[in-house]
Amino acid sequence: MVGESTVQKGLQDVVALESRITFIDGKQGRLIYRGYDIRDLAAQSTFEEVAYLLWYGRLPTAAQLTELRTTLGGLRTLPPEAAAIVDRMPKNANPMDVLRTAVSALAMFEPGETKTGPSSIGGAQRLTAALPTILGQFHRRRAGLPKLRARPELSHAAYLLYALLDTEPSPLDVNAIDVALILHADHELNASTFAARVTASTLSDLYSAVTSAIGTLKGPLHGGANERVMELLDEIKTPDRAESVVHARLAKHERIMGFGHRVYRVEDPRATILREWSRKIGEERKDIHYYDLLRAVELVVMKEKGLYPNVDLYSGSIYTLLGVPHDLFTPIFAASRVSGWTAHVLEEYDDLRLIRPTSAYVGPTDQRYVPIDERS
Repeated sequence: MVGESTVQKGLQDVVALESRITFIDGKQGRLIYRGYDIRDLAAQSTFEEVAYLLWYGRLPTAAQLTELRTTLGGLRTLPPEAAAIVDRMPKNANPMDVLRTAVSALAMFEPGETKTGPSSIGGAQRLTAALPTILGQFHRRRAGLPKLRARPELSHAAYLLYALLDTEPSPLDVNAIDVALILHADHELNASTFAARVTASTLSDLYSAVTSAIGTLKGPLHGGANERVMELLDEIKTPDRAESVVHARLAKHERIMGFGHRVYRVEDPRATILREWSRKIGEERKDIHYYDLLRAVELVVMKEKGLYPNVDLYSGSIYTLLGVPHDLFTPIFAASRVSGWTAHVLEEYDDLRLIRPTSAYVGPTDQRYVPIDERS
């Protein structure tokens, strides 16, 4: 190693920047958006209110919220050129690839002022409105469902469910998705948000930053854990098998997804909230099979590993009961987190400094160049 330096693998506990958006208290199990506890927001707010809070730094008035809902409803329709690109995607494509490609393409059909700098809040709203449309348009074509309509009268959560399932969702279903969207809207400097901020710090445009974030979220170490949870439940089948299946996986040194967190040292507050929603949705459908399985897995993992649940443990069971295909779980994550990504990009533009960390070099420094005809 050249020089004296300390390496924090994965940048763990490294403070990279100052932010006014989200605070995580890992010891107390608190998640706070712009000063508001996530428990209060999940119980009383809506996704649109939270998006406004993240973008503008304050909760909206009734008039401001109505205006935002109208704006988002009006931005759902894709430009014809962008819609044509989505329609040309292979039906067997990974939905995250579709989302990443469509967002990148959408930038070419958007006004320049929505792309870079403080005025790019218009781009933030466009992307937030458009992601459910991109997902719905792609999924409906592969599933043989009727063509998607913009439905500006629907809330963001209701439109997302309608876009994916072509149903008129019940108030309880909409509430469940609304809460899930609120809980996933932001989470400080997670990998995808950091990727977005690094991109924005070069003064690249908002769409490039969100494309970077989507590509990062696609990685299974960041997004997709709730899909793996559902695969585990399908293997377990009944609560009495939870201990044997979990033990078998642990014996093979496999990770049990949905548990542990880089920041939280107690239970993730989002898991606490989603646990109750998993129960509610299961009881409403007279099917608490997944809830019972998850509770059984919780007991085994806590006993064997001392790990608490994180946000991924229960979210997949809710989406599955609502009828959402498993490969759309991570895209739904993106449809929420885009509000946080764009809030961070806006903050980056407001306090711009190129993010350029250094590395600890551990290779040789005194190699002698050997002509090619002398090399063995």
